[in-house]
Amino acid sequence: MASNKNALIRYKTIDGCLRNNMRKWTLNDLIDACSDALYEYEGKDVYVSKRTVQLDIQMMRSDKLGYNAPIEVYQRKYYRYAEEGYSIMNIPVTEKDVKVMNDAIQVLRQFKDFSLFKEMDGVLQRLEDSVYSSQQNNKAIIHLDKNERLKGLHFIDTLYGAIQQKKVIEVIYKSFKAREAKSYILHPQLLKEYNNRWFLLAFHNNDYINLALDRITDINVLTSDNYIDKQIDGDEYYKNIVGVSVSNSRPQRVEFWVDKHNAPYVITKPFHHTQRTIKEDENGVTFNILVQINFELERLILGFGDYIEVLKPERLRRRIQQKLKRAVKNYQSPNDDD
Repeated sequence: MASNKNALIRYKTIDGCLRNNMRKWTLNDLIDACSDALYEYEGKDVYVSKRTVQLDIQMMRSDKLGYNAPIEVYQRKYYRYAEEGYSIMNIPVTEKDVKVMNDAIQVLRQFKDFSLFKEMDGVLQRLEDSVYSSQQNNKAIIHLDKNERLKGLHFIDTLYGAIQQKKVIEVIYKSFKAREAKSYILHPQLLKEYNNRWFLLAFHNNDYINLALDRITDINVLTSDNYIDKQIDGDEYYKNIVGVSVSNSRPQRVEFWVDKHNAPYVITKPFHHTQRTIKEDENGVTFNILVQINFELERLILGFGDYIEVLKPERLRRRIQQKLKRAVKNYQSPNDDD
């Protein structure tokens, strides 16, 4: 990011020089100007190399950044714009550019409730004002699922900072089953979103603990405690599960059948990245996945109701069977015959 920012400062500086027709600009003059600009803006007392400025000029001349700057060399040593009044700051924004930027703005707007994005609010507002001011009546055409009443979102900023700065935290947490809240001393490792809820993965008492943010009531950052960084790779840690509940059990091959009307949905939106199609017939499709069996997987299966059948393993098949029997009882009245 820093190198990109420095490059933009140099492009802007070279542009300002070449727009000044009252002076002749040699390559050394442009090098000095870029070096001075970096010192002024970034406080960096560095001398920009000849090669760097030459590459900057080449980049400005190209279409890679959309500049196509008409930079020419005259009298074999001076640089100028061949087109009077040209500036990279005056590049027109096309209708396609406006659409792309507006789509990006609308996607970012979906995250307005998260404190991590609050600092971007002013940036987005200025971008909207400058790019989209002529289209005031447009409404968002991208909608992300979110729970406006979800609790605990205000903790994301604190948790993010604790993970980034490697700080130990004290969390006051009350699970759904607990009568009273409990205090935990945690080494936060990762924030995880699943099914429109946020979770904290933390190291606690030589093991990992998974806490839902909406059950946290308070957080205190402990500055004096030594932080244990487990260097968790989220993709690796969650690779064998559906959802967030990771256990010490080995992943199992889960085989299930889905009827022909719902199979296309499962094909286009797999239960897990290991999903494979085993067999197809006129009634439906048989799939399998390699996962740990957990609560989230069971809920996913139950969500398909009578359109799905678990074939293997037998233990999971029986668990789903028992849950469905209890569900049927919930709909039976004393007068029902069967």
